[in-house]
Amino acid sequence: MGRYILAKLGQSLFVVWAAYSLTFVLLYVLPYDTVDLMFDPSEAELVSDADKEAARAHYGLDQPVVVQYATRLFGALHGDFGHSVRTGENVWSMIFAVLPQTAILAGVALVLAVIVAFVIALSAAYTRSRWLSQAIASLPAAGVSVPVFLVGLAILQVFSFQLRWFPPIGNDGVASLVLPAVTLAIPVSAPIAQLLLKNFELGLSAPYVTVSVAKGASRLWVLVRDILKNASLPALTIAGLTLGNLLAGAVIVETIYSRSGLGRLTETAVRTQDVMLVQAVVVFAAIVFVVVNFVVDVIYPLLDPRLRTRVLAGTAPAAR
Repeated sequence: MGRYILAKLGQSLFVVWAAYSLTFVLLYVLPYDTVDLMFDPSEAELVSDADKEAARAHYGLDQPVVVQYATRLFGALHGDFGHSVRTGENVWSMIFAVLPQTAILAGVALVLAVIVAFVIALSAAYTRSRWLSQAIASLPAAGVSVPVFLVGLAILQVFSFQLRWFPPIGNDGVASLVLPAVTLAIPVSAPIAQLLLKNFELGLSAPYVTVSVAKGASRLWVLVRDILKNASLPALTIAGLTLGNLLAGAVIVETIYSRSGLGRLTETAVRTQDVMLVQAVVVFAAIVFVVVNFVVDVIYPLLDPRLRTRVLAGTAPAAR
């Protein structure tokens, strides 16, 4: 088990390093000068070449690319990602200032997504009408195929501008959280529902279910009592995918509803080409991603006796 955990930890560290390195390379090859972005374009005539060179030397941008990478990587290992070239603030302070809003939005959206996924999967498995079951089972595919921004705009138009049930923008109170959370929950619930539908379908044909039905158990009892636990366990394996959908969707949702949060901060950083802030956000997202996956990788063998046996025997795969 110790070797298994060390292997997963090594993979996690590699992912974070790869995210940092790829971001550095992509930002370096972009066709712009970071120093030019530090100054207001309307005051470009007041900025001399000496001022630009001083700024370039201050941020270490006058060094060779290898030296820049090594210097920034050394600073990153100590938690120092520098300051925003747009505002001059410490990038971690900017991230943690807006993180609570995104965390609340993501948490509520995840709860709604899980509820919606289980309702869809249970409804499709419970009904004996073939056409109704197929209609319900097609909902996750629709949730994946429809763009998040289109869903957000449609919900915003109906429930804010026409019915006026919820405020269209802002972070003021619970009411302003409802529409963004629902918008974000729709694409997140789709892969969870698809996996549950598949597992319910396989579970209904399992021998132990046949025995339960022969003993007089109802279909609902079999689904909830016998199949639900086994069907839910593999859903842990898509925790990373779910987290990725939450982070990616937050950028769009917070922009649509004008919410201050990590997503909108990322959108602004990319739009203004704030190199330091973009790199810090990417690394932060990678750290959250690998931590969640690492926890899932460690917990899953404890919940699944079959995988636990393989881990203890040293035959478990290095990565799922």
